[in-house]
Amino acid sequence: MPELSLTDHHHQDMWQARAKAVLPAGGFGNFDPGFFARGGKGSRVWDENGDEFIDYLISSGPMILGHGHPEVIEAVQEQISTGMTFFANNSKGVVLAEMMVEAVACAEQIRYVSTGGEADMYAMRLARAHTGRPKILKFEGGYHGMSAEALMSLAPARLENFPNPVPDSAGIPSSVEDGVIVGPYNDIEFARAIISEYSGQIAGIIVEPLQRIIPPVPGFLEALREEASNHGIVLIFDEVVTGFRMGYGGAQERYGVVPDLTTLGKIIGGGFPLAAIAGSAELMAHFDKSIVGEDGFTMQVGTLSGNPVASVAGIKTLEVLKREGAYETIIGHGKRLMTAASASLDKHGVPHRIVGDPVLFDVVFTDRDVRNYRDVKSANTAQAAVFNRTMRDCGILKPAGKMYPHLALTEADLQQTEHALERAAKAVADQS
Repeated sequence: MPELSLTDHHHQDMWQARAKAVLPAGGFGNFDPGFFARGGKGSRVWDENGDEFIDYLISSGPMILGHGHPEVIEAVQEQISTGMTFFANNSKGVVLAEMMVEAVACAEQIRYVSTGGEADMYAMRLARAHTGRPKILKFEGGYHGMSAEALMSLAPARLENFPNPVPDSAGIPSSVEDGVIVGPYNDIEFARAIISEYSGQIAGIIVEPLQRIIPPVPGFLEALREEASNHGIVLIFDEVVTGFRMGYGGAQERYGVVPDLTTLGKIIGGGFPLAAIAGSAELMAHFDKSIVGEDGFTMQVGTLSGNPVASVAGIKTLEVLKREGAYETIIGHGKRLMTAASASLDKHGVPHRIVGDPVLFDVVFTDRDVRNYRDVKSANTAQAAVFNRTMRDCGILKPAGKMYPHLALTEADLQQTEHALERAAKAVADQS
């Protein structure tokens, strides 16, 4: 067997062959397994062929400052020289927690984990611990990690009648279905009716305030807040994506609706694995056996939770985002690209909707408004595939269903992206 190297830069086909030998489906389960990132700097990434791309994937959201931000690098290098992880309290984790408590409206205390999926799992568990009730209400198409509960009706191929959940993975016991009820996002009347019907059984409502890229209709989040308060239910905002992206105070600041618990991730780790559950002291007390006793105690342990390297990267990232003009810049980039995409598609007569927020959006190829998962699912996927493939050919790296504008984009990047959007719109029109 030849000696294996971490440093030799083979072409992507070589790496793909090696990956297929040791990784199921030849990948990590995340992005396109045929794409191998060699490096990134600022707004750009390079693959193992040496091809250069403007990055709108940004590691699925964390790299909001761009790659290799010098202040983040300096903070991380300084910390690494004094210790990488301790499985013990450290001052850097306390400072970052203080920053999150100051920024996030619902946060009086936080508890660290390593991934957003863990944070969501624990938030649902906290809701059950606090209320003594068994069920969680989630919304079809909402992404809350990879726990058994979260994988109910995340991306169901079979559209079941509400409120019945559909498991999205093998290996989930049928008993899990009994603990989850599912509703359509943005349907206020359905939400009120289902909460009333199951009110004595619902422990928590978990929702992405911006579900993937779909904004809440006016009054939807407010209705969830009102119903949760009226029925003694814990309202959980999954802000792993929207936290510190839609503004320094996240989606709850933008929309003016304060949940009981929030989950945070991505940006708060500055490119390193870190996530958190944030909420009122009363709810977070379930992590403290001395306050709630044996019966109310919610156990949580994580080897890398609150590690100082991720904490200092997060501290510096939040410091940069808090500076004057940072969010205005990101939002301005997003508005410009949303406008450019729509103008190009209109010019070529392609039915579409630009769905999302300036900080996170994409094109959905449909002639009707997009309010929920089923509206997205019924869109033209063949046109989307042509659009995304053409964008990649033009040097734009983006996930299949979203674009993340960020602080590192330059005027040249935006102009190249506008050119790519025009090319992609024409390609869709030519194929139609």
